[in-house]
Amino acid sequence: MQFMKETILITGGSGLVGKVLTSLLTAQGYAVSILSRSPRKATENVTYYTWDLDKNEIDANCFLKATHIIHLAGENVASGRWTAQKKELILKSRTRSSALLYQALSKSPHQVKAFVSASATGFYGSQTSDTLFSEDHPSGADFLAHVCRDWEDSVDRIASLGIRTVKLRTGVVLANKGSALQKMLPPFQMGLGSAIGTGKQYLPWIHISDLCNMYLMALNKPKMRGSFNAVVGDDTTNAQLSKAIARQLNKPFFMPNVPAFLLWLVFGKMAVILTNGSRVSAQKIKEAGFVFEFESLEEALRDLLKK
Repeated sequence: MQFMKETILITGGSGLVGKVLTSLLTAQGYAVSILSRSPRKATENVTYYTWDLDKNEIDANCFLKATHIIHLAGENVASGRWTAQKKELILKSRTRSSALLYQALSKSPHQVKAFVSASATGFYGSQTSDTLFSEDHPSGADFLAHVCRDWEDSVDRIASLGIRTVKLRTGVVLANKGSALQKMLPPFQMGLGSAIGTGKQYLPWIHISDLCNMYLMALNKPKMRGSFNAVVGDDTTNAQLSKAIARQLNKPFFMPNVPAFLLWLVFGKMAVILTNGSRVSAQKIKEAGFVFEFESLEEALRDLLKK
């Protein structure tokens, strides 16, 4: 039997990244605990604990064995129109969850050494420009930038407890099941794929395997603190991604771009995440020692779209 090294407590463990990350951690000998909204039966290497953000309740037993925490919980920003209620849920699902963890950690005995949280490149604002955003840039002024700024501020309180804290500002995660890439595929598979809007908007991306390995590095590298952009940083645009998908599927690429105004009619203000995108630097994470397995868009798509 493989030796259990440490226990990683994960919030948002049922999401796209959480599922892949759990498999990676358990395969490497870690025990995993997952905070869930409903009770679930434990498996050999995964234990479940419950929490309720609405009631501000958490099972403090989740901290008894945890040596590290990975915080992924948060409402999907692309799962519906941004009504006032949806926007409140997007924000509070992130800040309330971080606040609840802070409160519980400050009151409960624990041995947590590191807290690694998701964040997003939306921190810099949804804008298409020649600016190359690094971690030193201030946050933007739109809704997603506001969410990411408050999200990171809520996570920074964890650091005040003497716990090493890392925030990974993640771009578009290219993966198989349940990913944005999979949602894009149907029109391309029918030979009807096209770019969106001008197609010139940048699309900072990362392969799911690289992202999970980045979390693993953040857990185990004591010198990693603060914010890091979790993207390849190759200045890919929406048009380039669209053409690359068509090539990988061996499909034609001749359809006119999807007009931006149609997306705004269908999705409302949420369409901004489709029609705009920023250039984001990967220099800091590389200087920290991270080596991408999939730094080429073609290689990443080949890996994910292979039959």
